[in-house]
Amino acid sequence: MDISCVILSWNSEPFIAKCLSTLILDLEQSGLSFEIFVVDNGSRDQTVPILNALQGQHPDRIVPLCLDHNTGTTYSRNLALRRANGRYICILDSDIEVLPGAIGRLIHTLEQDGHIGLVAPKALYPNGNLQKSTDVFPTLFTKAIRYLFLKLIEKHNNSRAKELTAQRSTPFEVDYAVSAMWVFKRELLERVGFLDERIFYAPEDVDYCLRIWKAGYKIVFDPAATCIHHTQEISRRRINRAAMQHILGLCYYFRKHRYLFVRPKRQL
Repeated sequence: MDISCVILSWNSEPFIAKCLSTLILDLEQSGLSFEIFVVDNGSRDQTVPILNALQGQHPDRIVPLCLDHNTGTTYSRNLALRRANGRYICILDSDIEVLPGAIGRLIHTLEQDGHIGLVAPKALYPNGNLQKSTDVFPTLFTKAIRYLFLKLIEKHNNSRAKELTAQRSTPFEVDYAVSAMWVFKRELLERVGFLDERIFYAPEDVDYCLRIWKAGYKIVFDPAATCIHHTQEISRRRINRAAMQHILGLCYYFRKHRYLFVRPKRQL
């Protein structure tokens, strides 16, 4: 098996069919053998019926794992990761559209350097604007700024998007990439471990990237691979359970890695 894909869904009715169809098309065109685990976190909309119908069309490729309640982002993904057989692993959100050639390009980049632990693509909003999907390791100050002014930050980034694309069209290192879409080798799970299940919702992606750095690997962003991310942003809409779990996750993250105001130094 070349690659195992892990998709996490929760009330993903508007997105799940497009996500799976674009993913399968790209994988088929790449010539990779694959399996797709879709872990549903107790959806109450039509996600599960849609998923079951798609599984009926691709019985040997799509493996639904349907839970009866929302277990968060770590426990649910780990269920699938522990069953994955592929040499490579692709983690992606259910609101991702995979653009042609993305996965093959990410695997190619991953193979260029044995010190690369994880590679992520450029993410765009549906209107074509650049999405801020990578960042430096957070501090308490930078998390507050990102939460309050993310749209302004992205607006500034988009004003320079053409310039940045021209300057940096090849892969480069970053501190972390959001887990909307990741590709890494399965052996990374043996060296770094699985996602930390003491984090319910976030920042499990920051935590995992920092653990990758501490294990001596790089996180790489490749702007030549592209996806569209519809960004449901459930923790940013209002004070709800997801927002509270995000705050609790941040408190746990800072306590676990023993810093608050001065970000960790890269290990390479």
